[in-house]
Amino acid sequence: MNQDSNANQLFVPPSERDHYQGLLSAPVVLVEYGNYQSPQCGEVYRLIQAIQHHFDSVFHQENWLCVVFRHFIENSIYPQARKAAEVAEAAAVQGQFWQMHKMLFTHQHALDNGCLVEYADRLELDISSLLQDLSKQRHVDRINEDIKSGLNSGVTSAPALFINGVRYTERWNKAQLMEAIVAISH
Repeated sequence: MNQDSNANQLFVPPSERDHYQGLLSAPVVLVEYGNYQSPQCGEVYRLIQAIQHHFDSVFHQENWLCVVFRHFIENSIYPQARKAAEVAEAAAVQGQFWQMHKMLFTHQHALDNGCLVEYADRLELDISSLLQDLSKQRHVDRINEDIKSGLNSGVTSAPALFINGVRYTERWNKAQLMEAIVAISH
């Protein structure tokens, strides 16, 4: 089968392996490929936050929408994104992926090593364990698996979104993304 025919389909379906908010069995599963240094990914982070809040308040159901985050890093463009992803994965081991995810997007203009350790300290993570994870590159394979799944799904740059396994290619604004989510859920 021609790889181009799959360019708009999610190659690796969401699973328990992923970082997700909500239920994987939710009517709508939104998968984002992103990185913590890209300004566009920061905008999409805020957009998804607004959409989650809107749907939670409109439908009064937290589990109507599942949001999945996967790493997609372009090293030459965003040199600090890989280390930030490693810190997010190290935080995940300590049960605080989403807290670190929020911290990294909130402070994406400051992702040097000292700041990353400061963010971990603010979240009261075990800094010694986190630094060991980073020095031994314990989470690099996980990050590379995300990147590979993105490439297999036709992702060439971050951010990239998939709604129920189909690539979202319309405008990146709240109204159009919400419209697409509602349309695909019916």
